[in-house]
Amino acid sequence: MLKEYHRLFIDGAWVSGESARTEPVINPATEEVIGRAPVASVADVTRAIRAARTAFDDGPWPRMSVSERSAIMLRMADAMESRIEELIELNIAESGSTRIGAETFQVAIPIAHFRDTADRVLRTFPMETPLAPFVGRGIGQGVVQREPFGVAALISAYNFPFLLNLVKLAPALAAGCTMVLKPAPNTPLEAFVLGEIAEAAGLPPGVLNIVSGDIDVAVELTSNPMVDLVSFTGSDAVGRKVIEQSASTMKKVVLELGGKSANIICEDADLSKAVGSVVRDIILHAGQGCAFLTRTLVHRSRHDELVELVTSELAAVKVGDPALPGTVMGPVGSAAQRAKVEELIRIGVEEGATIAVGGGRPAGLDKGFFVEPTLFVGVDNSMRIAQEEFFGPVGVVLPFDDDDEAVRIANDSIYGLAGGVWAKDPVRAYALAQRIRTGYVTVNGGGGGLTPHGPFGGYKQSGLGRERGAAGVDEFLQTKTVVWGVSSG
Repeated sequence: MLKEYHRLFIDGAWVSGESARTEPVINPATEEVIGRAPVASVADVTRAIRAARTAFDDGPWPRMSVSERSAIMLRMADAMESRIEELIELNIAESGSTRIGAETFQVAIPIAHFRDTADRVLRTFPMETPLAPFVGRGIGQGVVQREPFGVAALISAYNFPFLLNLVKLAPALAAGCTMVLKPAPNTPLEAFVLGEIAEAAGLPPGVLNIVSGDIDVAVELTSNPMVDLVSFTGSDAVGRKVIEQSASTMKKVVLELGGKSANIICEDADLSKAVGSVVRDIILHAGQGCAFLTRTLVHRSRHDELVELVTSELAAVKVGDPALPGTVMGPVGSAAQRAKVEELIRIGVEEGATIAVGGGRPAGLDKGFFVEPTLFVGVDNSMRIAQEEFFGPVGVVLPFDDDDEAVRIANDSIYGLAGGVWAKDPVRAYALAQRIRTGYVTVNGGGGGLTPHGPFGGYKQSGLGRERGAAGVDEFLQTKTVVWGVSSG
């Protein structure tokens, strides 16, 4: 067993929950128990919220200088880096990530982004901006102040547990908020490690509280009047419930939700590179990424060529236990998620689409929640498989005849999280990117990954607000204008 936690992290201490109950944590590749985590009751969550409330109202954290908060956060980053190998192994076992995925975007890159927020963003963020003098009954001047929002409920998803925890934790800490972090029920262990890291770095008691549990825990966090802000990552269906539950106390809500992002491949695109992006977004972490480009829109003249190349590459992908050498794609996160993916595959066939490759479970893998890398062709954008998020290793291909049609198909979605454009002419590609109604667009592959400096978030039903960089910190700040007279006039 990799990790066992029997206590919750509340008010800077490890405390027993009301029931002292724990639940097993299952490795999605082997179905073996790899840890245990405590299950909080509503009373436990209320205790954690009260600790965060007291720490915000009476504690030092919101009143510390930027440099003081930065120093503690950088110590946290140091503590994470000192335990990076442990975190990588835990991530592989808990989330089903491949080793290369855990070593990069699951663990190492999030730590680097956390450090960037603690250092560059905090040093440059304008916490106070002077106002230009103004004239009314007299002459006045003033400042615009940025103050911590208050107590934040941070609710993360299972697919990138460490990354999503840090994407929320970093801006909340940088802004001076106090918080209660609730990880997904099936990936809680990486969150509790952060409690140990907070202790080692000297984070004041009550600033970070960590509770695990299911729906009743989340409802308490989204409805309790002592909470000022909710930051949630998950499905759009649950996001709507978060809004409803938060409405009675008028909380601010930041949502990073689903996506069905389009990857537009023009007739003059370099297919040798574009095909790699199509394959990657199907198999990367078994397709469990809200921003993955799972709708491939390809010019009709290149359709057959692209399908042949993608099909060939997907058929060769080695699927299996991500802890084993040579594994390229691991499992989806749970049996329930696999069942959802398989049901949507069945619906796609019923709708008249054709499976070009995959569609079942990999042979020889009797344990683990595996799905074959799958590609649908003969797809119309009105089909459910073109509109609904699989959250599994399944992509769809749709042809288009000109740029206007490509944009129309790309924007014909309730989502608007990400997108991609591939074209030989960078001016044309940039123009297409501007027409796609999404929060994040890559041109000819982008810069190799999400930048810590660029805001990330969605249009339409992909969410509210932004994460990462200065924009992410801004979500956790209130704006106050203070003015005074220079002369009585």
